[in-house]
Amino acid sequence: MNILFIMYDQLRWDYLGCAGHPTLDTPNFDRVAAMGVRFSNAYVQSTICGASRMSTYTGRYVHSHGAATNNSPLRVGEWTMGDHLRKAGMDCWLIGKTHMAADAEGMARLGLSPDSVIGARQAECGFDVWQRDDGLWAQGPDGPYDSKRSPYNAYLASKGYDGENPWHDYANAADDAGSIASGWIFANADKPANIREEDSETPWLTTETLKFMAEAKSPWCAHVSYIKPHWPYIVPAPYHAMYGANHVPVPNRAASEQDDPHPVFGAYMKNRIAAAFQQDAVREKVIPAYMGLVKQCDDQLGRILDHLEETGVIKDTMIVLTSDHGDYLGDHWLGEKELFHDCSVKVPMIVYDPRPQADATRGTVSNALVESIDLAPTFVEAAGGKVAGNILEGQSLLPLLHGETPADWRRYVISEYDYSATPAAASLGVTPRDARLFMVFDGRHKMMHAEGGFRPMLFDLDTDPAELHDLGDSNDHDHVLDRLYDHLAQWARRMSQRLTRSDDQILAARGKSIRLGILPFLADGSEVPKELLEKYVGPTRQTYSAE
Repeated sequence: MNILFIMYDQLRWDYLGCAGHPTLDTPNFDRVAAMGVRFSNAYVQSTICGASRMSTYTGRYVHSHGAATNNSPLRVGEWTMGDHLRKAGMDCWLIGKTHMAADAEGMARLGLSPDSVIGARQAECGFDVWQRDDGLWAQGPDGPYDSKRSPYNAYLASKGYDGENPWHDYANAADDAGSIASGWIFANADKPANIREEDSETPWLTTETLKFMAEAKSPWCAHVSYIKPHWPYIVPAPYHAMYGANHVPVPNRAASEQDDPHPVFGAYMKNRIAAAFQQDAVREKVIPAYMGLVKQCDDQLGRILDHLEETGVIKDTMIVLTSDHGDYLGDHWLGEKELFHDCSVKVPMIVYDPRPQADATRGTVSNALVESIDLAPTFVEAAGGKVAGNILEGQSLLPLLHGETPADWRRYVISEYDYSATPAAASLGVTPRDARLFMVFDGRHKMMHAEGGFRPMLFDLDTDPAELHDLGDSNDHDHVLDRLYDHLAQWARRMSQRLTRSDDQILAARGKSIRLGILPFLADGSEVPKELLEKYVGPTRQTYSAE
């Protein structure tokens, strides 16, 4: 079986037709949901691109792999999805974004050349690369944001788009009466990107995916990782005009949220991003563009699904659709992501398993608490491999896909965020060591713990599904907080670093040394079977001891 693992960047869980969006039509996402299972309670392990993706790719919490921020290198030697799948006999390819930074210092220390196969995989998060393009080809006074070569820019140049950085000048900009109208400026979000639609980022990556599938040898896992609908919020025609201000929902926020807020939440509400999204004029331009980007993603998904059906490969291909985090879009007075309201930390997750065992769950919705780290063990099990439980911290979703309800399924989910590099940490005077946030959600109550001496935030999603009323400073909920802190402490005590020895190896080793002649602590030898002493009894053949 093949695995088509598609990740969209910054796609909110609720901006899909099958998730109940009132105006956004996504027939191809809905098509996969009708074929498989949509998980309605899927949570990422960090609310920022790099850290979230490293958790998904390793199947481990941020606390374990340590790549806690964007551009924080994933340490050399960390097991990834590709390592596990290759061990199970499946190739693992990247087509698109990872936001992974290589541990160049660690590779140099171990003498790993990035030009070697093993070195290239270490530098690319365990994937073999079909196309790597992280999508943000920005340039400033101090140089480019990403110094790597852009295959997308090379593609645009081959199509006749001129200039040093055609990504920005065409894909990320409109033509405003002969002047570049940059997509970095929210005021331009309602203008069409100055590019042929078929040459824009999402169709380009889809075409690369179709090329890969035409050439790949099964079994394969293809991680197709789109940059959109992540900002910059600009989209080519006709998608720029499909939605308007009349399609923009009323923001999910309350004036009470600004009344003596949690200090970290308050600091975020004062940043530049939040200030922009607190303006109706910004939301009325950005959200229609965001919806247009989602619609374009859906149409391009349709190209892939049609190809799989036309070639018959769909009957042998698991399909997974998800995101690395959401987008506030003005909800809770915020923009971007980073904190733990559902619009940020909850993601779409739709899984189609083509095998007969999944027939009973097709077209259903699972409310089980699932985490992005569950995908890696799911893929290993689907590939016929043995899940390395001493390394992978997620749980395979196959039982849920096959209609089973495991008795030991998780009771809570965890997410983490290291905000040490943000203006919020600076404004609060929090040291890098303390600028860390943790979320615990048990299906009803959600707690955010902030290191540095701050009180927790607490929401009851049964009585307050919009997460507008923070109960963290109320003594009436101490019992709830105590329970959630117990969960956090239990999670912190998990076995997470015994990576080089599996449970099976430990069980097999029990009692093995005694049969290899290690017999300490015997009073007279009668404590063990005689066969264990066979090598240690008999006549003395030579005597050297002093008389």
